[in-house]
Amino acid sequence: MGMLFYLAGILAIIATLLAITRHHAVHALLYLIVSLLAVAVDFYTLGAPFVAALEIMIYAGAIMVLFVFVVMMLNVADHAMEVERVSLKPMNWFGPSLLAFILLGEMVYCTLTSSSAPRAATVGPKQIGIALFGNFWIGVELASLLLTAGLVGAYHLGRQAFAKEETKHAADTNTARHDTGGDLVHAGAGRTDHAA
Repeated sequence: MGMLFYLAGILAIIATLLAITRHHAVHALLYLIVSLLAVAVDFYTLGAPFVAALEIMIYAGAIMVLFVFVVMMLNVADHAMEVERVSLKPMNWFGPSLLAFILLGEMVYCTLTSSSAPRAATVGPKQIGIALFGNFWIGVELASLLLTAGLVGAYHLGRQAFAKEETKHAADTNTARHDTGGDLVHAGAGRTDHAA
């Protein structure tokens, strides 16, 4: 089990790095799904099969698949990808890389100086439910309110964008009709009648 833990951890790190560095959004999301599956394997080897199942069902199964479908339906333009390429210059990686190395050094230091190894214990759904809705119930409720506010905000912004697009489409149609000197449908019908 120890070797599987390290292999899954290495796979998660590699897949996450590939997800960060890909310019195509769908490829990045697919690598992120692989990373989440590797983290689920790590949870399983640490004695938390229920958390591993939740990781697969909720994150890799539901949320990431939703992200993939949304990105594929939005059809991100080449211009947006070019802006992303320009913004991801090597100098922009310095700060996050420095913070990641500091965090990695702290983890290695804590692991090497720790005198007692943590005891492996299986974490089941009962313990998770007691922890979430016992001691941390206020955090769970606040998270649900935050997610609801995000959903309402996304709906409102999407509705505004849709209304602007409809207004622009109507204005373009009226401009085209005005430029051709009348209604396009009636003009087409007149030509058909004249030809007959």
